[in-house]
Amino acid sequence: MIRLVKIVGLLLICATAASPQEVGPVTELPIPRYVSLKSSPGNLRRGPSFSQRIDWVLMRRGMPLRVTAEYDNWRRVVDRDGVGGWVYYTLLSGNRTVIVDAETLSLHARPDSRTTEIARLERGVVARVDECTEDWCRLVADGYRGWAPKGNYWGVEPDEVFD
Repeated sequence: MIRLVKIVGLLLICATAASPQEVGPVTELPIPRYVSLKSSPGNLRRGPSFSQRIDWVLMRRGMPLRVTAEYDNWRRVVDRDGVGGWVYYTLLSGNRTVIVDAETLSLHARPDSRTTEIARLERGVVARVDECTEDWCRLVADGYRGWAPKGNYWGVEPDEVFD
């Protein structure tokens, strides 16, 4: 579904219910997709322009964000809480990260809960994603690398597979 949005004299075309095959008009990358905050602070603006008001300031380098729209050099992003805005593309990285939602998350030696536990990550920890199978992702945090079942962190789709 496509909707037209008027922001201070600019006419934008924004995808509202993107299908997995939909791509951004600027990058031709999938919309929606996950990225991470390259550096901090990162300003989330009301519209795709430096003259637009800053609604939020992201202070956590590496934070996973979901790109939902593109306009020129701007990307519309949302975080795990649904907070969103427009961010300049140079503040984003294609490096995949997740943020832990569970109280604690065990990292295992292999994608099997019966294998050795390598580390435990606490709620709010940001970890880099190395790869994902149908049910597990291999995460790296503070020098520890291990597998964790999907569903306990935000930053990957439930059916997403990559290496």
